[in-house]
Amino acid sequence: MSTPDANTPVRARFCPSPTGTPHVGLIRTALFNWAFARHNGGKLVFRIEDTDAARDSEESYEALLDALRWLGLDWDEGPEVGGDYGPYRQSLRGDRYAEVIRKLTEAGELYESFSTNEEVEERRKAAGQDPKLGYDNFDRDLTDEQRAALRAEGREPTLRLRMPDRAIGFTDLIRGDISFPAGSVPDPVLVRANGQPLYTLVNPVDDALMRITHVLRGEDLLPSTPRQIALYEALQRVGVAEFTPHFGHMPLVRGEGNKKLSKRDPQSNLFAYRERGFVPEGMLNYLALLGWSIADDRDIFTMAEMIEAFEIGKVSSNPARFDLKKAEAINAEHVRALAPAEFVSRTLPYLISAGLLPAEPTAEQVATVDAIAPMVQERVIVLADAAEMMRFLFTPEDEFAPEEDSAAKALGPDAKPVLDASIEALEGLGEWTTPAIEEALKAALIDGLGLKPRKAFAPVRVAATGRTVSPPLYESLELLGRDRTLTRLRAALP
Repeated sequence: MSTPDANTPVRARFCPSPTGTPHVGLIRTALFNWAFARHNGGKLVFRIEDTDAARDSEESYEALLDALRWLGLDWDEGPEVGGDYGPYRQSLRGDRYAEVIRKLTEAGELYESFSTNEEVEERRKAAGQDPKLGYDNFDRDLTDEQRAALRAEGREPTLRLRMPDRAIGFTDLIRGDISFPAGSVPDPVLVRANGQPLYTLVNPVDDALMRITHVLRGEDLLPSTPRQIALYEALQRVGVAEFTPHFGHMPLVRGEGNKKLSKRDPQSNLFAYRERGFVPEGMLNYLALLGWSIADDRDIFTMAEMIEAFEIGKVSSNPARFDLKKAEAINAEHVRALAPAEFVSRTLPYLISAGLLPAEPTAEQVATVDAIAPMVQERVIVLADAAEMMRFLFTPEDEFAPEEDSAAKALGPDAKPVLDASIEALEGLGEWTTPAIEEALKAALIDGLGLKPRKAFAPVRVAATGRTVSPPLYESLELLGRDRTLTRLRAALP
């Protein structure tokens, strides 16, 4: 079996089907292929496998492009970029498949198969075998007369690949040496009776024609590898392929209860994380940890650092579990690492989406966000949290009300003396600055009422900001302003 040598330029590929919403496991596959290509100075080919008209959609295709653009995962060949081996959508490559099918058939690599599933099952049972063993290679040696008789009955054959009568082995880049015994893999159907090629043919054919050197994919596709290797060998014999690519099968991403994270699982929807305010840096960092690590004692890194360190042989073969709490913690680290101006620019869309700012915020509104942003940035996990923390500044007084849970905890009967003392202290304040507000409230509540800080300031915080968790209190009151602060404190009196 001929494989690419060390001097062959690396060409990896990401080849999703455009069905549904981009899935975190799918994007993890894209990330590992991207990092592998970049680490090795190679190219990443982005190919769309859209031959299933019943399931594929243009909406899903656009969503894939949107997902990769949002994350900053670029590609060297493919849609919107072009390349020497296009088109990069399988639905546009029918003529190429037809030519390859012709070559394989004329060379005897494919043969006509007329057996129905029911006939195969009956033959297995008659031989005392398990029907689940599948196709029994019965049609391999039909004579011309037998094929003609079957056609005369109105039967249309599928085309099957003749599997070699030997074990098929290969060295998986992640799992090491793997071998499939002779006879364990039935001859697969590559072309339907109506002449349409199946995924089992078009995927390896495209890899061959695009000179893909490394196929890095999920472990769920491992059982199909011997069929693909056999097809690559056949493609080499008919002059279509130069080599059989190297394979690496990555661990599946699992969810709660260690079950495979399916497309239907809400936890798998990539865009749900974007809507919550995950930043691309945080999302990619966490996805990278689903099967790989940069070091045993390090979880936070940039994509440039990942590219420098990424080696496919260091990817784990063990299942990777999606841990939302860890994903959030890593995202929070990347949010805190943003430059202040970048944090503001990324937060503004969430304030607009929440209805707190107009589509075109005024200079004064942006200045307010600039002022509060450094205090919020240190306290949020996702960007949507920032909108909630800043809500108190942009909510009109006739619409403002503390959150019910927060009010219940902090604004009961015991809050009245605290609020009364706070109002009195703040009403007489000479200048409305953070130091002056801090000094006045501490004097009134801690020194004057003898309260501990938590008891003293919780009612003031909830009355003014509506939340038990907010940016620093004194700075928040300065930004809110004297009149709005006092209005809210008075409204909160029990």
